[in-house]
Amino acid sequence: MNPLEKGALYVVGTPIGNLGDFSPRAAETLAQADFIAAEDTRVTQKLLSHLGLHKPLLSYFEHNKLSRGEVILARLREGETCALVSDAGMPAVSDPGETLIAACAAENIPVYVVPGPTAAISALAVSGLPTGRFTFEGFLSMNKRSRREHLAQVEHETRTMIFYEAPHKLRRTLGDLAKLFGDERKIAVVRELTKIHEEVWRTTLAEAAAHYREQEPRGEYVLVIAGAETPALAEEFSLEDGVERARELVEGGSSASEAAKQAAKEMGLKKGEIYRELAGRSGRA
Repeated sequence: MNPLEKGALYVVGTPIGNLGDFSPRAAETLAQADFIAAEDTRVTQKLLSHLGLHKPLLSYFEHNKLSRGEVILARLREGETCALVSDAGMPAVSDPGETLIAACAAENIPVYVVPGPTAAISALAVSGLPTGRFTFEGFLSMNKRSRREHLAQVEHETRTMIFYEAPHKLRRTLGDLAKLFGDERKIAVVRELTKIHEEVWRTTLAEAAAHYREQEPRGEYVLVIAGAETPALAEEFSLEDGVERARELVEGGSSASEAAKQAAKEMGLKKGEIYRELAGRSGRA
């Protein structure tokens, strides 16, 4: 691997459960970085110990991201290299790393990505639901107003939806989703990805909500939910189509007026326009 660029931020994906998923390039990036900005330094220290590395760690999480972000930016400006990691998965995805990366972009500080596991995409891949188009919704807020607004925005979503959820909020979320989308909407409840107790349960929202009313939720969850069915597009008919249909009805014994009325009803056209055209053609015949 080439040496890291001085004064650059490296966004490093970390395992979402199985440490064997950490890539050689990611390990080399941590080894070369001048320091590591970590969501929880205790979690990252375990990863470093697994890799046999000893690196300076700086905590960077939701409640200190503004003050620590300034510290990190200052060190980057001085030419140091920083590896940004979260506890699990890709930094910046439902993660305060988003703020730091935006700040670097605003100052034209180089940012590079070292890809790694992502719970959302991994869960989508094994969900058994359509993957061609999807939307990542992250966590639903516990604030009633924000939660209500978020749910209202996805009520008619036709793409597959991916939500993250913590165990202590799972019951409420499944109940809210069942009310919003209906009991029979398909869902894949994915938990503890890549860990010993990994589980992918393909079911309906009603069954999932009922199950967890009786069973205590354990582990971290990804909820992959089928989108709403796309309404069938109404077929568009031209006036020519309407007149042709009316002529068929006339040939079958209907009067011109009755034929125009029936054709208009079937095709969503105006009776008067069909009748005038039909009468005009009859006169020219």
